[in-house]
Amino acid sequence: MSNSAGKLRGVDRRFVLQSAGAGIIVSGAAHWGLGQELIKPIVGRAEHVISIWLGGGMGGLDTFDPKAKGDPKAKKPGSYYDAIETSVQGVKVCEHLPKLARWMHQVTAVRSVHHDVIDEHAAATNRMHTGRPISGTVAYPSIGSVVANQRGSAQTGVPAYVVIGYPNITRGPGFLGAKDGYLYLIDTSQGPAGLSNPEGLSGQRRERRQEWLKRLSQQSSESTSTEVSDYRKAIQESLRWSSPEFTRAFDLSVEPDGLRESYGGEFGQRCLLARRLTERGVRFIEVSHNLNFLNGSGWDVHNEGILQQHALIREMDTAVSALIADLDSKGQLDRTLIVITTEFGRPPEFDSGGGRGHQASAFCCVLAGGGLRHQGAYGQTDDLGKKILSHPVGVPDFFATIHASLGIDYSKSLYDADRPVPITDMGQPIRALFA
Repeated sequence: MSNSAGKLRGVDRRFVLQSAGAGIIVSGAAHWGLGQELIKPIVGRAEHVISIWLGGGMGGLDTFDPKAKGDPKAKKPGSYYDAIETSVQGVKVCEHLPKLARWMHQVTAVRSVHHDVIDEHAAATNRMHTGRPISGTVAYPSIGSVVANQRGSAQTGVPAYVVIGYPNITRGPGFLGAKDGYLYLIDTSQGPAGLSNPEGLSGQRRERRQEWLKRLSQQSSESTSTEVSDYRKAIQESLRWSSPEFTRAFDLSVEPDGLRESYGGEFGQRCLLARRLTERGVRFIEVSHNLNFLNGSGWDVHNEGILQQHALIREMDTAVSALIADLDSKGQLDRTLIVITTEFGRPPEFDSGGGRGHQASAFCCVLAGGGLRHQGAYGQTDDLGKKILSHPVGVPDFFATIHASLGIDYSKSLYDADRPVPITDMGQPIRALFA
């Protein structure tokens, strides 16, 4: 929780009672502030989000918040790698991020993100997708589904939300319903399997099937169920998405060989595809960096998993720097917000096998492009990266920053039936990133 968010929660009830007694009406609970700077909403200029998910828990000390070097053999806490200078004076990153180091003037590593989930990857993944703890009464939507609900797709005939990775309930629409769900694919060389016609199905037969589906829908009794209505809409949308105009986006072979090579391997090709999907009008794309890439354990670097962690870091460096450079060369970087998130960070201490455990009290997430006023880094942790010293950023605050960059009202409520649910759980954007 940010300092401002904490103060807000402390004064809400008193403020409401005082305002009601004086006959004052205030619009938007998240705009109730202790100063004028919290009253005026922020409206950014980004149009798309490419959200890169690093499953397992990326350690800030070994990437975007380096400290003095430690020694796993001597059990000396600290970073695993040396640090290097970047294009922003005073901001350093890990030595395995040399390409991103040159782009840090277009990047902000938010070093002071925090939440309270450390022991369970699934629960932490849910927190970093929905912004809330798991509830037994409310199925909260993911941030991708909220963006899809609020902004929709940028062009007709394309989905608003695509996941390049395995489907998972934490990425889903929750109480928003199927209409704000996602299209997903696993293999960038094939595109979404659900949009491909079966072998031997001619265009004429496809049209006949669609006609029969239309007749069946007309003959069936009208249902008052929102779920059934949303499902029917989702079917119609999927038929539109199978058009050649949209499916051509998945053909990476049309890109210049040199550009494709600059992105690197499969993870890089996912990032390249994400850029192509934004050009077709997809509003929010999540690119998953799968758990078992390169080092056998992904970003969950317990024990010997840390030995090849540098390979993951270098792969991220290649892919994300290529994405930034590509968008910049096309004049699309200010319109596309790149987000790097993970479920939690890693502590400075080394475990018995030389790796690291989990840490949620202070960890890094990253923002790039999107028309933000970048500064290389935001927030400060102590000499070991364990405690936040300045500018804490709760998950609702981080989500509010993403929403604000897209021009979404981060103070409003969504509705689960007739129950209002604040869109970001009272989060406040990082105002320093907005001009």
